[in-house]
Amino acid sequence: MKKILFLAFLLTCINAHSQQLFENSITFDPDEYWWGGVVAYGSRMPYLNTVKEFDLAMQNDNNQVVPLFVSDKGRYIWSDQPFWFEIGRNVLKLKSKYDRIEVKQGGKTLKDAYLAASNKYFPPTGTLPDSLFFTMPQYNTWIELMYNQNEKDILNYARAIVDNGFPVGVLMIDDNWQKYYGNFEFRPEKFSDPKGMIKKLHDMGFKVMLWVCPFVSADSKEYRYLSGKGYLLKKKNSQAPAIIQWWNGQSACYDLTNPEAFNYFVGLLKDMQNEYGIDGFKFDAGDNSFYNPRNIDSYKEDATSVDHTLAWAKIGLQFPFNEYRAGWKMGGQPLVQRLGDKNYSWDAVKILIPEMIAAGLLGYAYTCPDMIGGGQYSAFLNIKDDEFDQRLIVRSAQVHALMPMMQFSVAPWRVLDKEHITIVREMALLHKKFGNYILNRAKESAKTGEPIIRHMDYSFPNEGFAECKDQFMLGDKYLVAPVVTVSNTRTIKLPKGRWKDDLGKTYKGGQTITVDVPLNRLVYFELI
Repeated sequence: MKKILFLAFLLTCINAHSQQLFENSITFDPDEYWWGGVVAYGSRMPYLNTVKEFDLAMQNDNNQVVPLFVSDKGRYIWSDQPFWFEIGRNVLKLKSKYDRIEVKQGGKTLKDAYLAASNKYFPPTGTLPDSLFFTMPQYNTWIELMYNQNEKDILNYARAIVDNGFPVGVLMIDDNWQKYYGNFEFRPEKFSDPKGMIKKLHDMGFKVMLWVCPFVSADSKEYRYLSGKGYLLKKKNSQAPAIIQWWNGQSACYDLTNPEAFNYFVGLLKDMQNEYGIDGFKFDAGDNSFYNPRNIDSYKEDATSVDHTLAWAKIGLQFPFNEYRAGWKMGGQPLVQRLGDKNYSWDAVKILIPEMIAAGLLGYAYTCPDMIGGGQYSAFLNIKDDEFDQRLIVRSAQVHALMPMMQFSVAPWRVLDKEHITIVREMALLHKKFGNYILNRAKESAKTGEPIIRHMDYSFPNEGFAECKDQFMLGDKYLVAPVVTVSNTRTIKLPKGRWKDDLGKTYKGGQTITVDVPLNRLVYFELI
């Protein structure tokens, strides 16, 4: 009896030790501002208000999460493992199961802090995603076709891009082109000649990407094969495949921590490229919340949820044409990131700039600000002219135009009149005009690690820009100030120096100006 009690006591002690949490509180210095952790929290940054506890292991708010925080006083924190954070009144509270997280001093400014962290923990690789991402707009078939991806309508969508005078770039064919999840054959009732379709798209000048995910429909030949090979995640303490709930139902899932499963999946995608001429893939899902280690067993012992997100991201390194929405670390790698799907609203337009800035400060220089007008297809069904605000598409396109990338999904020619589509087309052409400049900034980022889109305080420290959320620097030369509200006027704060606006007017910096901005104008300034 005494032995049993002793063993029970010992197990209790071991369990208590295994659950130990390392806690730390970082008090903000006077007038110090912090950014970090969650790309989707960009509009809350710098963190001025309280933020309830956020678990980087199991939450991502539909976007990327990174174990990094940076401050405008040159301080930063980094952890190789996920942790919980909470913002209190002038304090950043941290909890970790792995180690105590300490603050480090990287210099005196936001730029110093970011570059110190980048150089040490996610240095640039010197390589880029394909250059077409930066020089031409992208197009995605999701909003127009939803789950009815089919050869006829995809070709019609592509032809309409050309016929309406929009620049040709990457075309992404979205979810439901395949027979079922885990299968890599085009649906024969929807695609009579997929190889011929890809050739026609190529002949029009498009590069073509396909939507893929790590899920596998149960009771399929692929499921049975993968299960037999041990390539699927397993139920906890079981040899049976785990069935995971995600937005399209319940499916099994590849265990990409298994090198054989990883290589097999890559091989399937390479076979698709060889057979059909596909240029690359949109890698959807991969969200950390799908991989709760309490419910699954993995090939990699003690794998965390984000180990699976990381393994999914590494698939994309095999393909220069790639895109991700969920992510964990991988800063500086040649992966295209996209902001999470936004609603069709002015509030959604307003958060594009701060979220893009947050992406850059978390190491994701090669990011696209969602789809123009948002990625929620329901907003574009049964449109009533008296209720649909066309200005929002225009202002959204203007935000995108001088970002590293811009992406269309809803067809402007379907939802806009002649006046508004003309402006949106001009924004697509403006992006093309700036393409070489943007690409060169991307090449610089691949060498230095610096963001392409930069917070004003990053570029101009100690000039009072810490709380600025509606203007940004494109590289070190252009200040961009889109309109993100229903108003046709806005105030712009110019840093020190001399600036020339998009109309050719020059300004002395160090002042705040109010500008009339008609719907057909995107305001930007060149540093002279």
